[in-house]
Amino acid sequence: MRRARGMKVLVIVGVAAVALGTAACGGKSSGGNSDGGKKTVKVGLAYDIGGRGDKSFNDAAAAGLERVKKDLNLDVKELEANKDETDNDKLSRLKLLCTSGYNPVIAVGFAYAGDKDTGPIASAAKACPNTKFAIIDDASVKAPNLANLTFAEEQGSFLVGAAAALKSKTGKVGFIGGCQVDLIKKFEAGYVAGAKAVKADIQVEPNYLSTVADKCSGFNDPAKGQTAAEGMFDQGADVVYQAAGGSGTGVFKAAKAKGKLAIGVDSDQYETSAPELKDVILTSMLKRVDNAVFQFVKDEGEGKFTAGETVFDLKADGVGYSTSGGKLDDIKSKLDEYKQQIIDGKITVPSKPANG
Repeated sequence: MRRARGMKVLVIVGVAAVALGTAACGGKSSGGNSDGGKKTVKVGLAYDIGGRGDKSFNDAAAAGLERVKKDLNLDVKELEANKDETDNDKLSRLKLLCTSGYNPVIAVGFAYAGDKDTGPIASAAKACPNTKFAIIDDASVKAPNLANLTFAEEQGSFLVGAAAALKSKTGKVGFIGGCQVDLIKKFEAGYVAGAKAVKADIQVEPNYLSTVADKCSGFNDPAKGQTAAEGMFDQGADVVYQAAGGSGTGVFKAAKAKGKLAIGVDSDQYETSAPELKDVILTSMLKRVDNAVFQFVKDEGEGKFTAGETVFDLKADGVGYSTSGGKLDDIKSKLDEYKQQIIDGKITVPSKPANG
C-alpha cells in the first residue's frame, strides 16, 4: 500500500507510567500534582454520532482512555455529537474543550474534518495553537499541532473477507457500509479482495446506507441496517459484513432472524452484543482505535507529539480480526497465513473498490 511521504507507521509498544503536564489554549498549566506526584492530565474527547455506548467505533476510542487511566491520573471530558448538527456545532465542541483547558483534544471520526482549510478541526487547531489535537480517520487536514491517526482498514477487512468466503456455503456474501465515503470504501475493497483470494468466483454484494448529502445518517440507523441485511440474505447471501457503526445491531438481528452469519467491526462485537445475537457473529474486523488513542496520549505525555499522519496497520496491531465464539477455530491458521503475507508485502491489499 502506498503511503504519503513523511508518513509514520507506528509499532505499538508496551505501557510505561508517565506524568503529563498540559497547556490550555493560552498556554497555562491544565492541572496540578496529585496521586503520588503525577500531574493531572486533562484530555478532551469529542465523539462522533452515537457517542459512548455505540458498541463500536466510539466505544473503541473510550476504551483507549480507560487503558491510559491505569497509568496516568486523568481528568477526562467527553462530549457527544448530535444528529443533524453543522460543522459550526463540531467546531464549538472542540473549542469548548480547548478553552476549558483540556489538552490534548481528540476528535473521534472523519466528520470533524470537513474542508481541509476551514473545517472544524482545522479551525480549532488555528484558534488554539498551544493545544495538541488528534483526529481519527482523516489525513487531509494538516496543522503543526494536529496528529492524524489513520488505519489500514483494508488489511483487516481482507482477513474477514477471507473468513466469509471460507465459511460461505452459497458462494454469495454481502457488505453494508454506513456511508458512501472513501473511508468506508476501504473496508469494502479489502473485504472483496479477501473473499476473492479464497474463491475467485464468489459474489460480493455491497450496499451503503447513506451518503454525505444526508449527513451519513446510516451510521446510526439500526432499522435501515436490518432491512438492508434482510434483503441480502433473501437474495442468497449467507454472510454479511457491516461497517456501519450503530446500524450494525440491525444487521445482527437480520442474521439471527434468517439463520445466517454476520461480521462485526471496530471492536470485538461478540463481546459487546446482546446474548441472543452472539451466535450469529462469525468474527469482527478489529480496528484498534483504543491503541491509537492510548498511544497518542502516552506519547504526548512523554513529549513525543508528532504532527501529521500515523498509520495503524496489521504490523502495528492497528487492525486485525477477532476469534471470540470459536467459529474461526478451523480456519484460523489459514487467516494467519494471509495476515503474514500482507505484513511481509507478498499481498498488497487495494484501498479502493474496483468500481471506484
